[in-house]
Amino acid sequence: MSKDKIRVGFIGLNPDSHWAATAHLPALQSLQDDLEIVAVANSTLESAQKTAKALNLPHAFASYKELVTSDQVDLVVVTVKVPHHFEILSAALNAGKHVYSEWPLGNGLEEAQKLAKLAKEKNVAVAIGTQMRYAPEVTYLKKLIEDGYVGQVLSTSLIGSGGNWSNQTAEEYYYLFDKANGASMLEIPVAHTLVGVAEVLGDFSEISSKLYSNFNEVKIAETNEMKLKTAEDQILLHGKLESGAAFSVHYRGGVSKATNFLWEINGTEGDLQITGDTGHGQMANFSIKGAKSEDDSLQELEVPKEALEGWPEFPGARNVAHIYQLLAEDIKTGSRKAPNFEDGVKWHQLIAEIDPSAK
Repeated sequence: MSKDKIRVGFIGLNPDSHWAATAHLPALQSLQDDLEIVAVANSTLESAQKTAKALNLPHAFASYKELVTSDQVDLVVVTVKVPHHFEILSAALNAGKHVYSEWPLGNGLEEAQKLAKLAKEKNVAVAIGTQMRYAPEVTYLKKLIEDGYVGQVLSTSLIGSGGNWSNQTAEEYYYLFDKANGASMLEIPVAHTLVGVAEVLGDFSEISSKLYSNFNEVKIAETNEMKLKTAEDQILLHGKLESGAAFSVHYRGGVSKATNFLWEINGTEGDLQITGDTGHGQMANFSIKGAKSEDDSLQELEVPKEALEGWPEFPGARNVAHIYQLLAEDIKTGSRKAPNFEDGVKWHQLIAEIDPSAK
């Protein structure tokens, strides 16, 4: 192992399933000159050892406490369920480690604020996984807007499907349907997508919301058991951006046979239409169409090929890799370019405006 590489320890990593394996692993593999996975801690020592063996990692720890205090780890990555974030992230920060946390940062605004305060006190490099803002399509859209493709932006509207949060789920995902866990449709696909919208069009200045449910119970697929569902499956937002443009957003639970992600931007000189294969903008494959005032219809707009070269093929991994690249620079140079915990608090505050119970 090179001493020049940042040594990464994972809390919550299985070698062949879930987000850490499909997004974080290929992201880090694309940045092997700067970062190296050396350790893992899972819910059991047996699970950690299995992961370490599969990925040829030198260290498997029996608990997250052992990992965050190990002198073999520089950067702690937390990819466990949201209710465990605060305890684990606090321990890592108190141990003086650099930290990458999956979004949401905490279970509610208060936890996020405490974590941001602690990170600042410890003066370590931290990152929050709000990665849609780094999708090449989002970067391209931002440039189109800045270059005046649509002229003055008048309005934007977006509709998306959550995938989950309808009336059926697998047992392992039931926790998403319990609003108390801080991992509802609002906190995950909606918040991720709002980050992407703001990256292209600027921040939100006024926002009104309506949250409600078509289903108050959810069927567990493996057992057909009906369980209580407290997370809403219909989220409607509207208001104004700081630029003065109007916006509207509608997210619905489940999956649509029609369009699972449709985002339109209307301006004085043209229009843009963005479609995706999932309502989770942080990992969607996007297609972009546009039309100027003189055009008769929308035309395909291609993201420059160089923006895709050298990055993982899966959009989720590619976008996460951009955050790791920024975080590595922050760790090595003392810069603060990665989206940090204070930025995470900003989005938790917006969620609390949409749904006061999220405080």
